[in-house]
Amino acid sequence: MSKVYIFLADGFEDIEGLTVVDLMRRAGIDIETVSIKNSREITTSHNITMYTDRTFEGTDFSDADMLVLPGGMPGTKYLGEYAPLTELLIEFYGKGGKVAAICAAPSVFAGLGFLKNRKATSYPSFMDKLDGAEVLEDKVVVDGNVTTSRGLGTAIPFALSLIEQLMGRAKAEEIVESIVFS
Repeated sequence: MSKVYIFLADGFEDIEGLTVVDLMRRAGIDIETVSIKNSREITTSHNITMYTDRTFEGTDFSDADMLVLPGGMPGTKYLGEYAPLTELLIEFYGKGGKVAAICAAPSVFAGLGFLKNRKATSYPSFMDKLDGAEVLEDKVVVDGNVTTSRGLGTAIPFALSLIEQLMGRAKAEEIVESIVFS
């Protein structure tokens, strides 16, 4: 079974994070929500308080198949400033691990050099922050082990792309049918 970690900070965009979690769990993927705070309690960008599955500090990520960053502000800013996460991302990416980000969060990847000479996308007002990337306006862009997406309106296609990458096209199509998404 595939193992995915999605990193959450106060101010993450609710739909971008939780759509990925919901659809991956429907697909049978083991995805865990991870708080970058010392507490499992997170407040989304729309003031919904929730609890993550775990905190960053107490987690061993050696079993990860994919690492995911949702967008939203100031959540993206906090993710990019959290050194333990950026160090994990650099190490994981350096070993060829799959990384994915949506909305403003691809800017974190750009800041780490992941998008240099790659195709990528992001929320329109963050496209100028994708240093070194060939910037596209596609809903989802997959270039090697890096997946990027545009925002809340592309959260379902983003999640489906991640499912397809981990479990194949047939599983992604099964989820499309089960959620009546066409």
